[in-house]
Amino acid sequence: MSQALYRKWRPQSWEAVIGQEHVIQTLRNAIAGQRVAHAYLFAGPRGTGKTTTARLLAKAVNCLDENPAGRPCNRCAHCQAVNQGRFIDLIEIDAASNTSVEDVRDLRDKINFAPNLGHYKVYIIDEVHMLSTAAFNALLKTLEEPPPHAIFILATTEVHKIPATVLSRCQRHEFRRILVAEIAKFLKEMADQEQIKVEPEALTLVARQATGAMRDAISLLDQLASSGETITLEMAQAVLGTAANQAVLDVVDGLIQRQAAVGLEKIHQALDAGSDPRQFARQVVDYLRGLLFIKTGNSEQIDATSEMRQQMSRQAMAFSNADLLRTIRLFNDAANEGRAAWQPALPLE
Repeated sequence: MSQALYRKWRPQSWEAVIGQEHVIQTLRNAIAGQRVAHAYLFAGPRGTGKTTTARLLAKAVNCLDENPAGRPCNRCAHCQAVNQGRFIDLIEIDAASNTSVEDVRDLRDKINFAPNLGHYKVYIIDEVHMLSTAAFNALLKTLEEPPPHAIFILATTEVHKIPATVLSRCQRHEFRRILVAEIAKFLKEMADQEQIKVEPEALTLVARQATGAMRDAISLLDQLASSGETITLEMAQAVLGTAANQAVLDVVDGLIQRQAAVGLEKIHQALDAGSDPRQFARQVVDYLRGLLFIKTGNSEQIDATSEMRQQMSRQAMAFSNADLLRTIRLFNDAANEGRAAWQPALPLE
């Protein structure tokens, strides 16, 4: 069975991590200066590199390279063991399935044993916000005064659910959504090396669909590449269920002209062509957001051709600020409601 691309392309060095330079530089400086903290909290959206960076940090603190600034070296026995998933002093715990206080007590009992191979035992607790209140309380004392050979790395997508008592005991790093341009550039390099034939416009579409998550982008490209054909923009739109830009423009024109029949017709044409209702609503929201940028004098933040910008400027002038904000809110609600609706197209209509 072939390996999924997102696993095959998981970064094995600091330089390979995309879009999180502010975090990577801080951690590299800590490794080089041998000032590693005993507890870290990595917070941010899914697919932005939290667990990958945690593994890199675990590899770096146990690397055998004599030069701290060169860690991880990816050559020594410890680095190789981490890369191959057989380093027994790296313990990964999924908090979603180990939520109870007994699980944390078991961890606390074992943590005092010295590392088997490396300098440090590194505990990566993924989705840590899923722990119960009792489990968090049991973890507190260990986080505050861990043995000198232990490092905790907590990862979460919902930092607001972490108790303040835990936050105050960790060095916190915020992971950001990755820019569309950075995702598209990486996908191009990966496609070239994997000998995947793909049009630049399709790469941009995949990068936008990923909403800042590199893992999602790689998985989408992997899905498209499974056909074995050249990935065109039309094919990507068909497989991913996204509507052509023209359908979005036509719906917005229908709104401006206050012609409900035209808007509904264009919506149904897009849905009949295979577009997902929620995804179509998201595209309308994204487009209307671009119009809002134009109205507020921030048109340079829009990723569009000069012809598209002219059309967007024309449409932006036809809306008042209040109407534009209200319309964005309505389509945003439609995108959220579509998940639970018995008739998925109804909120959009």
